[in-house]
Amino acid sequence: MIRVLIADDEELIRVALAQLLNLEDDVDVVAQAADGRDAVESAARHRPDVAVVDLDMPRLDGMGVAAELARALPTCRTVILTGRGRPVHLPAALAAGARGFVVKGASAATLADVIRRVHGGQRYVDPALAADALSLPPSPLTERERDVLRLAARGMDVAGIALRLHLARGTVRNVLTACRQKLGSVTVADAARDAEASGWI
Repeated sequence: MIRVLIADDEELIRVALAQLLNLEDDVDVVAQAADGRDAVESAARHRPDVAVVDLDMPRLDGMGVAAELARALPTCRTVILTGRGRPVHLPAALAAGARGFVVKGASAATLADVIRRVHGGQRYVDPALAADALSLPPSPLTERERDVLRLAARGMDVAGIALRLHLARGTVRNVLTACRQKLGSVTVADAARDAEASGWI
């Protein structure tokens, strides 16, 4: 039996998925979680083979769950389930340690098949999302620019970013200016929003 954890903050979806997957002969839903932090804690308790997690959850999103499980419970493979189906999230999800990326419109049979594949050591990405992701433009930002802009997107000011990244405040200002110029954005907030929308931070 493949032991599965399901994490989704929408109870109706979570319960329905659990019921549908439990109809499969080789799948046993051993735990459910309503947010990302609970998902990580439940995984530590129940040690599932596969965690099916929603991309957008409170306390810790699906990518955060995938990253934590990859570190703390490497035997558990993560499948990210998303209702948005945006290709910009795909590279970040795979980099975080997710082994599967499925849109919520997929059938229960498809999800069960993905769980089997991932459990068997394979990867699965929704074909339409994979095709769209291949056409995304490369990021014009350097690694330092991405780090600085990512913190700015979280609301951190110049002083906080400088302290966090061990940089001079003048360097942080220069990096943020470079980000705005590269992205053609008027403000730092615009640059952060544009970079997030393109999947670059």
